[in-house]
Amino acid sequence: MLDGFRPYTEFASNKVTDVTMGEILDLIIPGRQSPFVKRRRALLILSRVRLVALTFAGLTPLWIPVDFYIFEPALAASLAALRVLASIAFFLLVPFFRGADSIALARRGLSLLLAIPTVFFLISHPLLAQFSISDPAQQVVAAGYAFLPFVMIAGLSVFPITAVEGCVLAAPLLLAYLATGLLGYQQLPFASHLGALWLLVLVAMVATLAGMSQLHFMGQLVAQSCHDGLTHAYSRRFGVEMAAQMFVTAVRSGAPMSVVFVDLDNFKSINDRFGHDAGDNALLFAGTALRGILRRGDILVRWGGEEFLAAMPNTGPEGAKAAVHRLRDHGLGTRPDGLPLTASIGIAERIVDGANQWIDLVDKADQRMYAAKKSGKDRVIGCGDPEADAVSP
Repeated sequence: MLDGFRPYTEFASNKVTDVTMGEILDLIIPGRQSPFVKRRRALLILSRVRLVALTFAGLTPLWIPVDFYIFEPALAASLAALRVLASIAFFLLVPFFRGADSIALARRGLSLLLAIPTVFFLISHPLLAQFSISDPAQQVVAAGYAFLPFVMIAGLSVFPITAVEGCVLAAPLLLAYLATGLLGYQQLPFASHLGALWLLVLVAMVATLAGMSQLHFMGQLVAQSCHDGLTHAYSRRFGVEMAAQMFVTAVRSGAPMSVVFVDLDNFKSINDRFGHDAGDNALLFAGTALRGILRRGDILVRWGGEEFLAAMPNTGPEGAKAAVHRLRDHGLGTRPDGLPLTASIGIAERIVDGANQWIDLVDKADQRMYAAKKSGKDRVIGCGDPEADAVSP
């Protein structure tokens, strides 16, 4: 199965306030989000990483005159050199991930963004500890260096992250803050330093919760925008993007991939005889039945009207046929006249059918669905069946 694809669960409501157990786990564990959420949060994280990096690249050197005014020249010069290096590091980070949309790269970019002030903090404190800081003004400025981790950890709140990611990203800064106290480099009394560490932990928790809230809101918006409102299958626009990426992944890894094209039989007669509400109910029942045969990693797309398309990565033709037979055994629901709702189904598989592009695989499944409809409806035609390539639309 493809990593990162969520189990197909029913969307019983579009209310943003509804939170299921699966959604809670999505906010805790990285990698559980849908591909659309992953891509969009990667884009958002990277854009904010670049913005924050550019901001700090400009602001970090501005404090150099204050250091020279407050501290001894030797200390001020060392801190100035450190600030210039940090500013350069921030500036180099700005274009580094431009155009990327991978969540792995987003995590790397965010980690690098936090690594720069962490290193700055670990170097600046031993420097400050080498000099006598007795003047109240010097103590105030030196204490400001001690609160750098608070600024960076609080900044996690602007990124859509999971609970695990928040803990992992905050850990280096927390450990760095603890280390300065244990090594005697703290700018505050040790007891106050430990109290500040406890406060830093609380800030990290609040920032992580804020990031999780952003992630949840993003997930809700993406779910509402990329799913068909009636059947809760993926809309065609988003489904095509998702399945096409599946196809590229399958080609790269040499894995099988099957597509099942489903067209409900005599659907127009339901609308004509019983009204569009009855037709909508039939579509809803069919969508629910189709989702019932899908596994984690499979996706269901409402292709248009009464047509559905299921993309099944890492699935050969026999596996796809077995899933379709389970669907037929279970049934698609009942028509308003009491008769069973049936469908004509075509199956295609990437390797067996020699599909070079995603659209070739869809066309092949579509042709076989059309052949099933022409040969009497309520049929399944898959790879290797005698009628598989006998009819073209």
